[in-house]
Amino acid sequence: MIIRIRTNMGQWRVEVPAGTSTPTDILSAIATTRPHVVYQKPLSLDPACNTPLDANATLESQGVHHGGMIYCIVDGSTCAENTRETVSEDNGGSNNSGVNAASAATGGGTTKRVIAPDGSIKLIHSSEPSSSSDNKGFRKGQLALRDMKMAWTLAEFTAMDDAYNFKIKRQEQSFVGSGGVKLEHGAVEDFQNYLRRFSFLQQRFGWLYGRFEDEDNTDDETMEEEEEEENTSKWGARVYKEQKEKNVRKNKQVVVEAIYEPPQRPDATAAEGFEILDDPDEENVEALSQMLGLRKVGWIVGHPPREKGFQMSNAEIIMAAELQLECAGGVEPTPFVTVRVTVNDDGMVSVDAFQVSLQCMEMVAEEALEVGPNPGFCYVNETFTAIQEGKPSATVENNFFLTVVPIHTYTSEMFVSMFPRANRAYDDRGGQTHEEMKRQLSKSGQAGWTFIDLLSDFALLLYLCKFLDVKSDMIKICESVKNRDIPLDDGYKIIISSMAGMDGSY
Repeated sequence: MIIRIRTNMGQWRVEVPAGTSTPTDILSAIATTRPHVVYQKPLSLDPACNTPLDANATLESQGVHHGGMIYCIVDGSTCAENTRETVSEDNGGSNNSGVNAASAATGGGTTKRVIAPDGSIKLIHSSEPSSSSDNKGFRKGQLALRDMKMAWTLAEFTAMDDAYNFKIKRQEQSFVGSGGVKLEHGAVEDFQNYLRRFSFLQQRFGWLYGRFEDEDNTDDETMEEEEEEENTSKWGARVYKEQKEKNVRKNKQVVVEAIYEPPQRPDATAAEGFEILDDPDEENVEALSQMLGLRKVGWIVGHPPREKGFQMSNAEIIMAAELQLECAGGVEPTPFVTVRVTVNDDGMVSVDAFQVSLQCMEMVAEEALEVGPNPGFCYVNETFTAIQEGKPSATVENNFFLTVVPIHTYTSEMFVSMFPRANRAYDDRGGQTHEEMKRQLSKSGQAGWTFIDLLSDFALLLYLCKFLDVKSDMIKICESVKNRDIPLDDGYKIIISSMAGMDGSY
């Protein structure tokens, strides 16, 4: 089975036998290409690596299945791959160290991994042609058939070959119920107003926190089952029947209560349009969302205007698939959504919601899709074959993977969106400060506002996590936020008012 590992040095993919594999087997598989990795935190079920996997228990017994995501933190200087020909340092490699694989791809030649005298591995550029043995595999990057097994039957070969073929098929409906996604008006308006400060010329993203809810009127009608098409393709492509999509009761709607924008830096040269930075508040964000009865239900991305019909870039498609895989715990249906915010030629803001198809999730889990020079297409890894209209294709148009999710706006009965957001480089307010906290909480007693109403702001509560004990104080405060029948203790009112520099009543 395929397991994806998200590290602070990017995402890795390993393949291990299903059923009996353990985290120890994962580490052994990594060591075959990255023999010097130093793990600062062990393989874990959560991004913060606070829930380490049992090294001796099977992956499946710990809830990790095919296409699943696990996490670790590693020393970046020890992660060089040793996947190409190894040469000695005295071949002149030291004079060319630092040249990356992209330069080799564009300038001819190949890349090699060099073992230096100190045991470190360096990537160098080589003008030597790649070994002819590289092209003798069953598929590019795979072993030759005789290296796998001495004798093959036609049925065995066809079954193995089919695992690398995808017959591209559009998925007509998302996995979200007819209620679609409900976006909290104030939270989305604040996000798009910040993008207006840059005329939508910078790309930015945030996490959507809320709930997956059962719809009031459950639609028991299942998706119409499509008849299996006869596979007559000479390319042996699998006929993708979307078995997991069938008979799935679409009774979930997505309710978004808050948006959190993690540390990031706009980067026009990056495929995603931004660089995600380390987040010192990550643990507090996850703890706070759980205390408030919220979870990560999607992500939102704002981007510059694009040509008509261009909905999402290939990098966004792949990121959306990875996030759906993470939420579902593998290649399974999930209500996790992608919300896109942009502006049209008339200057009007456009907000749309999407999901990527189950087939897209599977192809990303198998690392069959890649980012390429044309952002409107996903590029197919050379190891795999995508079949469109009966012919192999090196690319797939992004819209083939997208399904539309209906959007509804509403005003939250629990939260407000007034406090300045974290991690914004430019804002017309002074950022997250005690003075801003005073400005917000001072409205208590005016226009029907109560102290707890004004305190019920995800950004403000996250700010308080810096000063109050998350495991005791914040739990009690969040109980009053979730249930207004539980009064906020006067002691907390005094502490918070004092922090804000407020005098008098509250």
